[in-house]
Amino acid sequence: MEHERPLQELPCLKENLEGSMLSLSQKSKRIKRYCLDTENTPQDLIQQWSPPHKQRMVCRGKDNGNEFVLARRSRKRRDLHGLSWDSLPDELLLGILSHLPMQSLLRMSRVCKRWHRLALDESLWQSVDLEGKAQLDQALGQVLTTGVLGLRCPRTCIGEPGFTRTQPLRVQHMDLSSCTVTTQVIHDIMSRCRRLVNLSLEGLDLSDSILQSLSQNKGLVRLNLCGCSGFSPVSLGEMLKSCSQLDELNLSWCDFNADHVKVFVSNISSSTTQLNLSGYRQNFTMEDLKDLVERCPNLVNLDLSDSVLITTSSFPILQQLKSLKHLALSRCYQFHPAALADFEKFPELQTLEVFGLVQDTYFPILCESLPQLKINTLPFSGVARPAEASRRDRTMWGMACRLVFSP
Repeated sequence: MEHERPLQELPCLKENLEGSMLSLSQKSKRIKRYCLDTENTPQDLIQQWSPPHKQRMVCRGKDNGNEFVLARRSRKRRDLHGLSWDSLPDELLLGILSHLPMQSLLRMSRVCKRWHRLALDESLWQSVDLEGKAQLDQALGQVLTTGVLGLRCPRTCIGEPGFTRTQPLRVQHMDLSSCTVTTQVIHDIMSRCRRLVNLSLEGLDLSDSILQSLSQNKGLVRLNLCGCSGFSPVSLGEMLKSCSQLDELNLSWCDFNADHVKVFVSNISSSTTQLNLSGYRQNFTMEDLKDLVERCPNLVNLDLSDSVLITTSSFPILQQLKSLKHLALSRCYQFHPAALADFEKFPELQTLEVFGLVQDTYFPILCESLPQLKINTLPFSGVARPAEASRRDRTMWGMACRLVFSP
């Protein structure tokens, strides 16, 4: 019997060997090794091994007359398209969105419902700076309800925020200094705040209800009410009693009378270390100073400028403040310039502001007599203010906002 011809010599196999399926008769055992039993082979393997185009050939051997079939099955087409945005998880998309500016986030929020939800995720709106926006209405309510922790919008016109939710806000740091806003809108915002740590309402017209709302913020550390008006001594005292963790407090140049000052001195937190109580002229007396020093023995920064009833007899009282480093007595006209040399008895004192008390000719002599002090270097107090007057950056209490409005 003639030997079977090798598989490699078959012309039809040599041309179509790669990716082929063979089905031979049982008489040819050598060719049968390369056959695939389609009944026992999983379909996914068949699709994986099959070439992309379907072909079928029938070949006849020259010597033995046996027939065999050479077939190709079409391979299942794979999706060759790239990854789509919809296939990305929320965590990855939020990581990408965290690098976008505010205007881009707002534009993306209009694409679809999912992008709207992601673009307004509270993790992207931790701190927002809206200074420069001419008018804030419903946009302010939307920003606050996204879960913002820090909001900066000084010198802005604020209309009705139009809150759509009733739950308390998460905001902790807020600067509304010198805004054009009604008392009712301020109350609407303050009544929803429970977690405030830093707050500036400088120059605003307030009310008793607003101070009552402030009393709900037990963790308040810095409060700037410079130049505010519209609240009674009773509401002031209740607010000070409730906010017992105040460290920095600015109540300078408020619409205070003598009763306001006495209530303030009697209720200020003993934990306060920085205090600006300037601008009360004849409403702040030597007795008030004694009560203040007894109440707050740990004062580090004290501003009593424009208190014309404070005299040089206050030196022994001020010396009780062992931690006092910064003192402002500008325009306290009861101080004789020559008496200022006694400040050499304050070993911890570092800066002294006495604008309006020392003439230009005497100023070099005073500086020579007090070489350890910096005299008249800070014309404006920075106590509890979001930023010092000399600074031009857009920060609040040393914190920069991630999202900044660009007009």
